[in-house]
Amino acid sequence: MLDDHGEFRTHFVREPSFSRHHPALVLNADFRPLSYYPLSLWPWQEAVKAVFLDRVQIIAEYDEVVRSQRHTIRIPSVVVLKDFVKPQKRVAFTRFNLFLRDEFCCQYCGAKGELTFDHVLPRSRGGVTSWENVVAACSPCNLKKANKLLKHSGLRLRHPPRRPTPEEMHAIGRRFPPNHLHESWMDFLYWDTELIHE
Repeated sequence: MLDDHGEFRTHFVREPSFSRHHPALVLNADFRPLSYYPLSLWPWQEAVKAVFLDRVQIIAEYDEVVRSQRHTIRIPSVVVLKDFVKPQKRVAFTRFNLFLRDEFCCQYCGAKGELTFDHVLPRSRGGVTSWENVVAACSPCNLKKANKLLKHSGLRLRHPPRRPTPEEMHAIGRRFPPNHLHESWMDFLYWDTELIHE
């Protein structure tokens, strides 16, 4: 155990460049990912720190190691919390969660790429910033709609905006994994997915 937890990172003074790209998948005590939206990942430094603080158990490791003056440890690739964290019952209204709800595509034309968000009922006409009134939109559609009511804009919504449930966000989150999925994570990501019967 390191004596000074606050100075933990400085003990690993020679951080190999590869280790910046070795995140750890974080599982709850029931071995499910803490979240799928976004996928619960910690930088390798946080994972190693949690190991030394005895807050997690290492389930899988990368081949690479990091060293301090007194310790050598293989970088964890999957860790499980020793204490169960109760899942959130509501989805926070954030830009990322809004884009995830709308599956990272414009809700007017379906374009993917650089997105912003649009108030269906413009704020200047009394529209509020809420799950039920904000959608992901590409810049061209956002400019076309501008300050108009939807019926006067020439645009149509693909899906009416609404507050998503955590279960819906988990399901969508599974379809948008991070670009890098380490092989050691796969046993823990999809085992709780409902099987579809033919």
